[in-house]
Amino acid sequence: MPAGRTVFAELMTHVSQHKFQTCVARYDGDYKSSRFSCWDQYLCMAFAQLTYRESLRDSEACLRAVQSRLYHVGIRARVARSTLTEANETRDWRIYADFTQGLIRTARDLYIDEPLAIDLANSVYALDATIVDLWLSVFPWARYRRRDAAVKLHTQLDLRGPIPTVVQITEGKRADGTFLDDLVIEPGAIYLMDRGYVDFARLHRFTDEAAFFVTRTKRGIRFRRRVSRPVDFATGLLSDHTVGLATTNARRDYPQPLRRVRYEDPVTKKRLAFLTNNFVLPAFAITQLYKSRWAVELFFKWIKQHLRIKAFDGTSENAVKTQIWIARSVYVLVAIVRKRLALDVSLYKLLQILSVTLFEKTPILTAVSDVGSQFDQIDDGNQLQLFDL
Repeated sequence: MPAGRTVFAELMTHVSQHKFQTCVARYDGDYKSSRFSCWDQYLCMAFAQLTYRESLRDSEACLRAVQSRLYHVGIRARVARSTLTEANETRDWRIYADFTQGLIRTARDLYIDEPLAIDLANSVYALDATIVDLWLSVFPWARYRRRDAAVKLHTQLDLRGPIPTVVQITEGKRADGTFLDDLVIEPGAIYLMDRGYVDFARLHRFTDEAAFFVTRTKRGIRFRRRVSRPVDFATGLLSDHTVGLATTNARRDYPQPLRRVRYEDPVTKKRLAFLTNNFVLPAFAITQLYKSRWAVELFFKWIKQHLRIKAFDGTSENAVKTQIWIARSVYVLVAIVRKRLALDVSLYKLLQILSVTLFEKTPILTAVSDVGSQFDQIDDGNQLQLFDL
């Protein structure tokens, strides 16, 4: 690393400037913005994410405190709260969405050999959505309920990593299942989803496109049993049946047979019923696959704990989406750096280290080695460490 380069500057060397500027050019992001570019905006917002700034005023004060070092990071303009506010409100959020998707492709290549809960060659994805609450009086465009506002983050998480491969931001009242309408289904992949996605017309797309799904059944769905297979009751399995849908409307939407696996959790004693179109995997593997879907729940909790998506630096839809996409890009960028540098530290601790060393003139490897021991005494048993190996 060149002498005098800060941790922040080294971190940003893992971003392709060419790819970033391609995204900017696609939406004319720097049109009439010579003094404060999209790259300046991104660096300022990434700084706020990495150092847990609570507001634009907070970010402005901290950036001005290190003004002499900003040029070497890449921020050429003098940072003013009004300038950053205007950029968040007016620069097309799709610049940062497209840029994040590029980072995601890079991260997936790096984590392609990560192990799964069970030994499979297939790609395995978990689908889910989470609500980000907003104030209705401040964000009237995001009406959710009568007195509430919110946006919904729909996510497809690749469990090898885990890396969010597809992200969609919609109004809070949009149903989870509609995410499947826009999903590009990968043949041979396995998709894990909860009961909110049980819509047989939509699920039939997976069968049509040679992919597999695992979900839980809803109450009230009627089946006709066709075939029973033996199960090992010692594993918690209760039954493994080939079934058909019993009602006319359901059969019209999904005419093929389905597989229903019933299971009793040995710890909670809760009985669960799973529905899938995969007839090859062992029944117990189906239950363990669905259990790994919890990674997407942990992902949502993790980003809400450690990334700034609760307080927003702007009130327009464009500003909110810009901040969410930049937050996700920071998540993926740090995951990329962790893998490329082979850092033996959890993502949680790595972010903590970055937050206190961002403007230190030291290599990231040295910062992790020198500062990491100071975090060993932190009780992070309740933290969501998605990248622990």
